[in-house]
Amino acid sequence: MSGAAARRLRTLHCKSIFQMHLDLASLLLVAAALSLHSVAAYSNGKVTESCKSMKPGHGHASSRKPSPYSITVDKEKFNPGDRITVTLSGSSSGGKSFKGFLIEARDASHPNDHAIGSFTLLNPHDSQLLNCGTSEGSAVSHTHKSGKLEMQVVWNAPSDSPPAVQFLATVVEHYDTYWVKIPSPVITQNNVSPPPILPTTTNGQTVPSTHLTEPFSAEGCGRIKSCLRDPVGCDPQTDPKCYFLSFAKKDVSVVFELSGPAEGYASFALSYDKWMGNDDVYLCVRSRDNVVINSAYVLGRTHPEVSSESSLMDTAWRLSDGVIQCKFRRNIHIPTENCRFNLDESYYIFLASGKAENGLIHRHHQQPLISSGKKTISGPPEDLIGSRSPLIIKTHGTLMLIAWITTVSIGVIIARFYKPMWPGSTLFGEKIWFQVHRILMASTVLLTCIAFILPFAYRGGWSKKAGAHPFLGCTVLALTILQPLMAILRPHPDSLRRYIFNWMHWGTGTVARIIAVAAMFLGAHQQALVLPSPSSTLVLSGFVVWDVAAHLLLELHNYHLFRKGKNATDDEQEILNSYVHVPEGNLFKKVVLTIYICGNAGFLIALLTDIYFV
Repeated sequence: MSGAAARRLRTLHCKSIFQMHLDLASLLLVAAALSLHSVAAYSNGKVTESCKSMKPGHGHASSRKPSPYSITVDKEKFNPGDRITVTLSGSSSGGKSFKGFLIEARDASHPNDHAIGSFTLLNPHDSQLLNCGTSEGSAVSHTHKSGKLEMQVVWNAPSDSPPAVQFLATVVEHYDTYWVKIPSPVITQNNVSPPPILPTTTNGQTVPSTHLTEPFSAEGCGRIKSCLRDPVGCDPQTDPKCYFLSFAKKDVSVVFELSGPAEGYASFALSYDKWMGNDDVYLCVRSRDNVVINSAYVLGRTHPEVSSESSLMDTAWRLSDGVIQCKFRRNIHIPTENCRFNLDESYYIFLASGKAENGLIHRHHQQPLISSGKKTISGPPEDLIGSRSPLIIKTHGTLMLIAWITTVSIGVIIARFYKPMWPGSTLFGEKIWFQVHRILMASTVLLTCIAFILPFAYRGGWSKKAGAHPFLGCTVLALTILQPLMAILRPHPDSLRRYIFNWMHWGTGTVARIIAVAAMFLGAHQQALVLPSPSSTLVLSGFVVWDVAAHLLLELHNYHLFRKGKNATDDEQEILNSYVHVPEGNLFKKVVLTIYICGNAGFLIALLTDIYFV
């Protein structure tokens, strides 16, 4: 079977496993970017995928402490058709609230079989029926994650009831604190001898991890192991801000080392493309003073599904000064039903990190670092490079900066201060200042329109995580397009209404430039294009001061020439003709324009360099 065919089979299989959960998550998170596992996926109680094991897919082991909750019944004996009240509550004094639960009835002789019978709800606001067995309503779960002190339901004993029945409850106190299959007292049928009762066991305990004693090192990157680092060339042994992933083949497995400054979790994913969807994910999540290491899988732009069966071996971790480090080994080939990728194929590699609360991980706080090319995980060692900004977003930023730092700025200053220059010269039949102004402004319109389209093409729609930046961008685009439309419809220079156009043209352009500057400041810190801070902010601030200073200098120069022309004698006035034609005035303006263009180019190059290295 070809690699492509195997990938299709793996994807189809995983889709069948997670389809119900995916349908719900996609309704809630259509516009989310690369995001990680959240309690939202389970807060509504739609947990039918956990019917058999009764274990939440939270990626944490169930608590080993004694359960503070109990499940009780109002009868010791029953007959088929009876209605039995089942109560789940906190067993400590005063009760203890819980956020989620799952209640089922099982054959006490076979407690790991499917649920039996059906339930009737007493509180539909806080509870709902699930189909976990052969009959409808064979389980009950929560409808929201708000705290609950007690839950009562009624179990309807079926006609084919087994001789002995036991109720089991899974209770979630916090995301990373829960108890699986808390047993109730066993109830037996009247006049029926109960068979031997088997003890109830919980499933899915995570194999304990060992503690790392030393931080990871970049020594051997490219020689004995492959490494992906941010910043490029950093060493996690000496740099606490270094995001680091290394992997090396060991017999029939691969050893991974992951390190990064993170408030709650560090993770990496293997992907066939540079977009989230059908990816193999590995999570190192801080849970109080421990780190939980899990494998997961994502279908589309949704939360990863933590694997119910761990494929990771020799897990180890370390927490130190806000840095999470974890290490594990994984076989190169794993059965496709586990939804893991084979490590002898090539993938793009994602590095991400973010916050976690009680083991619950939230959306990554910045764009993931993505390797520049695909890498065969079990292949020869390489020192890899990556970027946190997609090329299409870099292009967006580049075009916008070119338009609003160079073309529009130079075009405005020429139209404002350089009309009287080169009075006898023309370019394509028009005055030089006008043609230069028109060419630069037309370039601004073209660059802005192209740049505006790119983020929508990348996101596939509107980004809800970009704050005010896209709103400002839309406003700038509208004003930018309005400017040439007004210019086409402008009155003749001798028209009495010409002054109206002049003020509207100036006012619209000025407002557009102010909003564009605000958009540039916000855009420099967007998740998909995070420029170095505070250096990028200082460069943008320097450009604003530079632009304002140039305008003030030329305004003062014009005022000086105006005063000089106004105070001249008749003979001097005849010689001067007009202050704008004074030779030394023209020379000064040419020098200022040359320095201004060079300065703008310098600010632009500094920002484009930052974009290139993001």
